[in-house]
Order: sequence, then C-alpha cells, then structure tokens
Amino acid sequence: MHSYTIGQAARLLGVSPDTARRWADAGRVATHRDDSGRRLIDGRDLAAFSVELAKSGSSEEEAPYTSARNAFPGIVTAIKLGDVAAQVEIQAGPHRLVSLLTREAVEELGLEVGMEATARVKSTNVHIDRA
Repeated sequence: MHSYTIGQAARLLGVSPDTARRWADAGRVATHRDDSGRRLIDGRDLAAFSVELAKSGSSEEEAPYTSARNAFPGIVTAIKLGDVAAQVEIQAGPHRLVSLLTREAVEELGLEVGMEATARVKSTNVHIDRA
C-alpha cells in the first residue's frame, strides 16, 4: 500500500500542508506514523478523502475562477521563446506537461524556469496559471 506524507497529500489535494495537517488532526482523514515518526496517509484513504472533498466542494483555500478543471501544479522546467509563439514545459509530480502559447502570454505571466505554475487542461488545450 502506497502512503503519502502530509506535504505530498496537501499538494495532491491542492491545499497547504497546514490545512492537510488540520484535517488530519480533526480526524477527517486517517494517518499513521512510519518508523521515523512522520505522519502518513494511506493511498486508499487519501483517494477516498479526495473524492469526498471534491463532492463537498469545501476548500479552505480560494481556487481561481476558471472553467478548466484538471489542474496540475508544478514547476516550470523549460521555456522556448519564438518571435510569436512559445513552448512552456511544467513538471507536475510525475507528469511532464508542454503547452504552446503566445510569447506575449509568457511575458505577461512573467514565467521563468524554476517558478511554480499550474497547467490546466481542458479538451486538447493546456492553460498556464502563474502560482
């Protein structure tokens, strides 16, 4: 059974580690400790909690207003700028996402390699939000 640290769970749930910790302290999601004393959440428990959380629509952190539901928070790993177009790569956990967008959009967002950003996928398009 795969287990996740509080920090990993927070990232997967799209909340801060403090929020995930509060939920665990309140008993909303079960935790156990590993041999080194870290609090872990079993993968099945985290999956069930994430479904429950999505159904309730309750998130303590404000989500951006967007119609794109599939969000992949990560880090910008590469930017290739052309005269008009640009290519932005984001590593979001095990996922590498590549978006083609205008150079102007990259400049307006102030995107740089090493900064946090969120790739939002809707249909066949990947939208980039600055974190």
